[in-house]
Amino acid sequence: MRHQDQQLDKKKSKWELPHTYALLSFMIVLAALSTYFLSAGSFERVEQDGRTILVEGSYQTVESNPISPFEILQAIPLGMEDSAQIIFYIFLIGGTFGVITKTGAIDAAVYGLVSRLKHNGALLIPVIMIAFSIPGATIGLSEEVIIFVPIGIAVAKALGYDSITGMSMLNLGAVCGFVGGMANPFTVGVAQTIAEVPLFSGIGFRLVVYVFFLLTAIILVMRYAAKVKKDPSSSYLADLPQQDTISSSTPDQIKPFSRRHAFVLLSVVAGFAINMYGIFEWDWYLTEMTGTFLAIGLIAGLIGGLRINGTFEAFTNGMKDVAYGALIVGFARAILVVMEQGQVLDTIVYQLSALISQIPGAFAVIGMFFVQLFINFFIPSGSGQAATTMPIMTPLADLLEIQRQVAVLAYQYGDGVMSTVNPTNGVLMACLALAGIPYTRWFKYIWKLVVAWIIIAILGLLVAVWIGLS
Repeated sequence: MRHQDQQLDKKKSKWELPHTYALLSFMIVLAALSTYFLSAGSFERVEQDGRTILVEGSYQTVESNPISPFEILQAIPLGMEDSAQIIFYIFLIGGTFGVITKTGAIDAAVYGLVSRLKHNGALLIPVIMIAFSIPGATIGLSEEVIIFVPIGIAVAKALGYDSITGMSMLNLGAVCGFVGGMANPFTVGVAQTIAEVPLFSGIGFRLVVYVFFLLTAIILVMRYAAKVKKDPSSSYLADLPQQDTISSSTPDQIKPFSRRHAFVLLSVVAGFAINMYGIFEWDWYLTEMTGTFLAIGLIAGLIGGLRINGTFEAFTNGMKDVAYGALIVGFARAILVVMEQGQVLDTIVYQLSALISQIPGAFAVIGMFFVQLFINFFIPSGSGQAATTMPIMTPLADLLEIQRQVAVLAYQYGDGVMSTVNPTNGVLMACLALAGIPYTRWFKYIWKLVVAWIIIAILGLLVAVWIGLS
């Protein structure tokens, strides 16, 4: 009997998904190998309106620069260095929420809310997703989602769901808006400007397709949440020793909501308000946001009765909880470091765009879409991908007699859909880090939605070509 169990364990181990770090390390090596087989090349770039834009027809081959094994190893610390701002942002935000969680304020508030909602808690899922999709579609809400993840997880856990549900409500909600991009200045705005299309034109068509993206995501999350609540063992995180690094309290450990808890939450809300105002009015970014949250953590700890030593003990424990995911961001960035040093990034963009011209008729736009999906892996920044690809895709669209507006849509959908699963996407990896969700588990959960979104995007693009969207 024991021998049979050992055989079963061996069979199971053969199908085990690779460790996230192993997966990313393999990608780094693969990127390095590409520098031996691909021709090195580059586009000429110019600065225009604060953006770097490729000069059409300027691609030329340059001297090959293969990446050596030692340079592969160096790429990892260089990736850490390039991603230092977001890595330390994750660490410090994790520490801050470690303090807030230790005060018990979030648990007390959430469980108090849930006790009132009773059987209507599931309605929070579509409400939260819609609420986060609106700023995603209008102001490009992206990095800012990270700071809400711990609260979303606390809400999901209190409702009987898991961390994946909590993250999905926030992250997927914002991504739905990002994919829709009706008035997103960082994606549609940049792409349309480069393509010389009237700014935010075609908003009605984008709105219709956005609704399909959003409804599909809501259905997925609600079905998964219902399954987990009915049977917790069905969670993709069920076999992990610790499902949640943010809030692990059980209902019998929760203290009643007190005035002290109220003041802690008030300081958190004030910090959120200051950060949001700073982002939109003072052009704040991660550094300023982190500074504000450090202040929130210190104030919350003192108000919550943790004292100085207790506050910093909770802070360091919070940082430990997110270390696994925070460092993944640097590994992911190392892939791009290798390709930039080997000077094959521009070559890949150039060759992929050349392939599209071989696809006949209206289906060429589908080729554009898949090229954008692929390129997003190497250029996870929405505005960066627009600046890199639209100067190429715009003349290509003219050559293939495809409306430039449709070429913008192909970029927009490729960038947005891929962002839900792209391991080089810093925002995704940061959210997973704070949520304590291994990337491989997230991929297992999200791949069906990615396939559904790809189908929606393809149908949307074909309709856009058919109606001559301009």
